[in-house]
Amino acid sequence: MVDIFSRFLEVTNNILWSYILIAMLIGFGLYFSFKLKFVQITHFSEMVSLISKGFNRKEKKKDSISPFQAFCLSAAARIGIGNLAGVALAISMGGPGAIFWMWFIAIIGAATSFVECTLAQIYKVKDGSRFRGGPAYYMEKGLNKRWMGVWFSLLITVAYGLIFNSVQANTVTIAFENAFGLERTIVGALLALLVAVIIFGGIKSISRITEMIVPPMAIVYIGVAIFVVINNFSMLPSIFMEIFNGAFGLDQAIAGGIGAAIKFGIQRGLFATEAGMGSSPNAAATSDVSHPVKQGLVQAL
Repeated sequence: MVDIFSRFLEVTNNILWSYILIAMLIGFGLYFSFKLKFVQITHFSEMVSLISKGFNRKEKKKDSISPFQAFCLSAAARIGIGNLAGVALAISMGGPGAIFWMWFIAIIGAATSFVECTLAQIYKVKDGSRFRGGPAYYMEKGLNKRWMGVWFSLLITVAYGLIFNSVQANTVTIAFENAFGLERTIVGALLALLVAVIIFGGIKSISRITEMIVPPMAIVYIGVAIFVVINNFSMLPSIFMEIFNGAFGLDQAIAGGIGAAIKFGIQRGLFATEAGMGSSPNAAATSDVSHPVKQGLVQAL
């Protein structure tokens, strides 16, 4: 019975994760990009402006979550394991060409993120002095499909409540064990305690912590990336050649390498950006902004 169930999960995962997911991410990403005239590119300067000018401070109201805090909430999930281990896994499984497809899905995925986060703002509901919303809400109110919203809520609760957190925590504990020789159980327990203290404080506590942690975390992440690029600047031409050959080379096409590059690049790209997963809109909906599109632009960045 266990073998049958395991086989069922394996087949289902292969169909959803390897075929349907890739087709839908590319299809909807391109559709939204063309329909919105590539808003992620044409309005890029406005995205940066909304962040750099600190418009969150002007628009933040008492007891509400500012647009910047909502941005930090979603960025906290995007900057981390998926960008580090995910990229390494994509390259090891799909070759250098996978990097190109990660770039591709990040660009068109920004349009998807813009749409889902703008919709979250449009269909959010008032909860006391705060707001809540997300895909489940616009499935119910926008599509008039309450059952779909219920299913989405159940699935995302299992995915983020158990699976995603386990992946993140496991990677952290392994890193501490390898770097400092600390016992995984102890690191895991301390991590769980720290997270519990933060999340039991509610959305305000979570948003305040992420607002303090995410900016320096992002600066360090980008700074290290820039340092590595500068330190290996002479190798950039050959690296780009490897990437584009892996993505479009004739030899790779004949050997089936392009298919692997597309598959693993897009899969890891989804894990790194979370565009289309339905997680970011939940954070975006908590923000109190003057216009829904503002939060959509911030999240697309």
